[in-house]
Amino acid sequence: MFKNYVKIAWRSLKKQPFFTFLNTLGLAIGMAGGLLISLYIYDELSFDKMFPDADRIYRINADIRFGGSDMKSAEVSAPMAQAIQNDFSQIETTTRIRNRGSLLLRKSGAESNTRESNVAFVDSTFLKMFGIDLLVGDAKSALTEPNTLVLTKTAAEKHFGLQEALGQKMLLNNSETYTVTGVIDDLPANSLLRDHSVFMAMAGFEDAQQMLWTSHNYFTFIKLIPGADIADFQEPLQSMLDTYIFPYVQGFFPGITKEGFIASGNYLNYSTIPLTDIHLYSSRDSELSANSSIQNVYILFFIGLFLIVLASVNFMNLSTAHSLKRAKEVGIRKTLGSNKSELIRQFLTESGLIAFISLLLSIIITMVALPFFNELSGKSVSIPFAHPIFWIILLMATLLLGIFAGSYPAFFMSRFVAAKVLQGSGQNSIGGGRIRNSLVVFQFAISVFLIVATLVVFQQLQYIQGKDLGYAKDQILIVEDVSVVGEQLQSFKKEVQKLAQVSNATLSGYLPIPSFRNNNSFFKERATEQENALQMQEWRVDHDYLSTLDIALVAGRDFDRKFATDSTAMILNESAVDLMGVTPDEALGMRISGDLGEESPIFYTVIGVVKNFHFESLRENIGPLNLSLGGFPGAMAVKIKAGDFTDTLRQIESIWNQMAPGQLFNYRFMEDAFNATYEAEQKLGHIFVVFTILSILIACLGLFGLAAFNAQKRTKEIGIRKVLGASVGQITFRLTTDFLKMVAVAILISLPLGWYAMNKWLEDFTYRIDIPWWILALAAFLSVAIAVVTVSFQSIKAAIVNPVKSLRTE
Repeated sequence: MFKNYVKIAWRSLKKQPFFTFLNTLGLAIGMAGGLLISLYIYDELSFDKMFPDADRIYRINADIRFGGSDMKSAEVSAPMAQAIQNDFSQIETTTRIRNRGSLLLRKSGAESNTRESNVAFVDSTFLKMFGIDLLVGDAKSALTEPNTLVLTKTAAEKHFGLQEALGQKMLLNNSETYTVTGVIDDLPANSLLRDHSVFMAMAGFEDAQQMLWTSHNYFTFIKLIPGADIADFQEPLQSMLDTYIFPYVQGFFPGITKEGFIASGNYLNYSTIPLTDIHLYSSRDSELSANSSIQNVYILFFIGLFLIVLASVNFMNLSTAHSLKRAKEVGIRKTLGSNKSELIRQFLTESGLIAFISLLLSIIITMVALPFFNELSGKSVSIPFAHPIFWIILLMATLLLGIFAGSYPAFFMSRFVAAKVLQGSGQNSIGGGRIRNSLVVFQFAISVFLIVATLVVFQQLQYIQGKDLGYAKDQILIVEDVSVVGEQLQSFKKEVQKLAQVSNATLSGYLPIPSFRNNNSFFKERATEQENALQMQEWRVDHDYLSTLDIALVAGRDFDRKFATDSTAMILNESAVDLMGVTPDEALGMRISGDLGEESPIFYTVIGVVKNFHFESLRENIGPLNLSLGGFPGAMAVKIKAGDFTDTLRQIESIWNQMAPGQLFNYRFMEDAFNATYEAEQKLGHIFVVFTILSILIACLGLFGLAAFNAQKRTKEIGIRKVLGASVGQITFRLTTDFLKMVAVAILISLPLGWYAMNKWLEDFTYRIDIPWWILALAAFLSVAIAVVTVSFQSIKAAIVNPVKSLRTE
């Protein structure tokens, strides 16, 4: 019987090629979009699940309020890991990771360096914690000795070759010698360690041995023993404040108590987060690698669902609209003895056949689109053809889709009364118009919603690009790793400043883009109680920092080489002055120290106050910041005049090659680094554009088919109107108006929903747009214009037909 259903279904589909094509293409586009988004979501949900015992691994977080600042830290203090290991029986092992950033690396005897962008110090338990096997070397001893390191396979092959790497000596930043004690495979792209290529032994890092309980710089992971419950660990974890933190702090504040600390409005709360939740649920002040957001997963899930539903709605609409042509077929079948259930099975077979044809077409579309989608989303997903589970899920989903899309048309057509349809009662015996109209409204409501979302995302990105950041990011070249120039560093800077196209240059690793950061507690002179602490960023700069980056002063002066006392001078930003509770002018001359507890603390004198500038993402408020002279310069920022950048860049590189022969010349532009901060939003915006276009295309396919059917159904009416003197424009207007009414209803429904949803999305940004009225108006206009273009083609085509031919139509 099933074979007979399939044969009849195939014949039926071949008899109506136009509607079969529209149904198949619409479903295929929806399924391809859904498949791409499913691959993306699967990749997002799979992060860090490849590590053995991942379900038992957690990271320690710290929520801190002190000195007037709030911090959400993913890092804790250096001694915490060992204390947890000693004090809690439910902990199997702990490990720490301290990001080192980038460094220059070369094998012993080589002349030129290679820059490794992501390097970290790790404990000897690191490999055991994450179940990472060595390709070369002994895992038990690989990271136990100072000045040893482990390379990834790609890094090892870059410098030596896989088998030759073990035991090789490497020079780090032209100063420290390390021995390669192991090589691991490249870490998966869906792991929090994906960007790291060099892991150095924590045993050789002096800071890691210090008992600095209030300095939070170490990502600390714990692994529970089998059967242990993390809930039983949370409350005892907080007891570390009494056991370790306050006894340590009392060395600086002898009179401090936990009660007094809390009464001052301060807190220090420790918590844990599962390893497998970090990628989607953690957005703290510092992260081991760039994380995504579960919100984006939800957004993309609903977009994928919308695409599938839109495609199914298309099928329902076109099938029920086309049912008029099949009414007599149903009537004859019922007269010949077919019952309702047999007709339902027949029509569901047809929808299932279309669904499986669409599946084949959707796989082809997905294969073609996947490279573009990966580039768009920054992923490297692929279709898992070799996995049986993938095919089982895909086939089951297609079957369900076929049943879902075909269910309403099947039940709708199986209800036809044989006597009425065989008498030719026409469309009155068929009905379904209200439901078809509702489905069209639903389709366009989703499309309008996505148009609003896309416009808002790009308007926010444009706002970010155009906002006054308080510093100059355009035409600023950043030269990395300038420390390799050595003693000639100041000479290098002066030679660059002499170039005709260079306005100025500054040496500092602290820049208002992702770069060095240092947070510390400061105290005003004669106000060193803990409740008077001032928590702020501490940046080390040179004399030309403000002038190079065009950072404006609101009070006082800049650093000046004429004043030897500027070695202990400090410049604050407006947020720091607000934190101190004084005006910019009142802050001048105040003395501040960050050396609490030292026998001879260094006091810095405030000589200037700068206007607030955005040194963090626009998602965050501008925090307190101070600038002082000195420090280790990790980079040089060069302000270039408008003109030929290429020639200026070549001249700077030439100076570099003279002063640092054989050393790699690494550079980037500040504007590019700034834009990279909002890469996630840019990718989301591009994905919105693509899938908004797909949703509109699917909706237009359905509207196109309905318009064709509507024009065909009203052929005689159009002929009569033309005979009575109606013009082509009048007829086109009348045929188009019916559909525009439905689009108008869709607009009224979707605009408020779009406005509300995107306002919720914008809440993630401290600095954001207010959604302007013209975005809603433009979304409405675009949807109306798209509907008019789609419908008017069929309407004009019907209106220009010879009325004689129309009136002869049966």
